[in-house]
Amino acid sequence: MGLCPCNTLQYLSPIRSHAPMSPKALPPQDGRRSTSQLHLPTPHFLHTDWHSRVRGYQTWLTLVFGPMYLLALLGNGTLLALVQIDSTLQQPMFLLLATLAATDLGLATSIAPGLLAVMWLGPRPVPYGVCLAQMFFVHALTAVESGVLLAMACDRAVAVGRPLHYPLLITKARVGYAALALALKAVAIVVPFPLLVARFEYFRAKTIDHAYCAHMAVVELVVGNTQANNLYGLALSLAVSGIDILGIAGSYGLIAHTVLRLPTWEARAKAFGTCSSHICVILAFYVPGLFSYLTHRFGRHTIPKPVHILLSNIYLLLPPALNPLIYGVRTKQIRDRLLETFTFRKSQL
Repeated sequence: MGLCPCNTLQYLSPIRSHAPMSPKALPPQDGRRSTSQLHLPTPHFLHTDWHSRVRGYQTWLTLVFGPMYLLALLGNGTLLALVQIDSTLQQPMFLLLATLAATDLGLATSIAPGLLAVMWLGPRPVPYGVCLAQMFFVHALTAVESGVLLAMACDRAVAVGRPLHYPLLITKARVGYAALALALKAVAIVVPFPLLVARFEYFRAKTIDHAYCAHMAVVELVVGNTQANNLYGLALSLAVSGIDILGIAGSYGLIAHTVLRLPTWEARAKAFGTCSSHICVILAFYVPGLFSYLTHRFGRHTIPKPVHILLSNIYLLLPPALNPLIYGVRTKQIRDRLLETFTFRKSQL
């Protein structure tokens, strides 16, 4: 897909002979490919190359993605530490928030270091197995985050609609089971991604025109029938995002029905205020994703490829950076605990 210096396109897989590869050794060609096209065996290394696309803009992009990753590390790490050390925050709502923070931390760490390295150091050799592992973790953690947002929407629906039954319906044990179920579901539905890619034996090139090993970016390099990869990727995106969005919409439909039945405006504002942080987090996750999908779907031939890659990176890094800020500012318990911690440390100096 991407451009790369010729000396970096050497495959490290063992070769039995130094003679040119015989056309008979190549897999069957379909009618759309040139018969003179060189097909290479599965490489030991792939290269991620976004450097050539953003040459001259590294400083500006570093000022965007660097602070995003730093906020994701510090913000989510702080939230996890607060929930761990403060027993008053070990309640179902905050345990769901801790699950979201851990997911964000993993998602940002799966992408940002490699992204920054590619921008400044050029094409990076990535072991083929590591590339498949990164593909799995990026897609699995994205699926987990979408599921956690659905679980948090259900939590808010119960808190607003059945406040007296909330302690009985939403317990710490059930939150733990829900987190485990989300992780197992993500593993089950995402494992086919690397398996479907690993079945291919020949590649057209070994340079990925992306900042990380995205599923479709790797699929575009392989030689063979990729219809199963395309169909499974599309079906999985529609199923996971569609079901989660429908569930979130249904939960907030129940919340709106309950809030509108309250007698006073003050009571409605207070009830709706308990959901405001979650609404902001949902918008931070789904709006960039929807925008990235629409530009890729309808602007493939009009919008430059670097813009598509930029939007994809923003979609994956913006929520981990914003989520701890949203909950840290808008959630009173977390805000008060942070102020107490900093005030205590300042008094000790």
